Amino acid sequence: MSQKIYNVLVLCTGNSCRSVMGEALINDLGAGRFKAYSAGSNPVGRINAGALATLARHGLPTEGYTSKSWETLDGIGFDILIAVCDSAAGETCPVYLSEAVRANWGVVDPGHVEGSPEEVVSAFEATFATLRHRVSRLVALPMEALTREQLSEALGRIGQEMG
Repeated sequence: MSQKIYNVLVLCTGNSCRSVMGEALINDLGAGRFKAYSAGSNPVGRINAGALATLARHGLPTEGYTSKSWETLDGIGFDILIAVCDSAAGETCPVYLSEAVRANWGVVDPGHVEGSPEEVVSAFEATFATLRHRVSRLVALPMEALTREQLSEALGRIGQEMG
């Protein structure tokens, strides 16, 4: 009997930075159990160079990502939707209609950080560390043993952790 693979959609508005790093981390840390995709409600059409550089620094793939609308993923049955918009910064998170369990993992967008090159890299590293921590917790969940409600609660708790 083969193990279920959980489809995860990481959502953001622009789909150029945080959602792409989340996709990469879920596919890496959850390989074999989770398949991640990322998309946006208003994609910017390019992947942020800082996000790709951060993935490269951590030995993760940097090829194959595109900034795309969630409409391009129509037909994929998602089990989990994770929004990474930072509502604390006044960002509006997109609303994706689906039966999937939802979570809001608000993360600061390092793509908007201005400062020295070191400060920008530091911002990307902080966002990456938070996402890596949360994704590590996600992939460690006993998915098969959780009800939808329990999964929703667990994802909510994870979304509050800083990493």
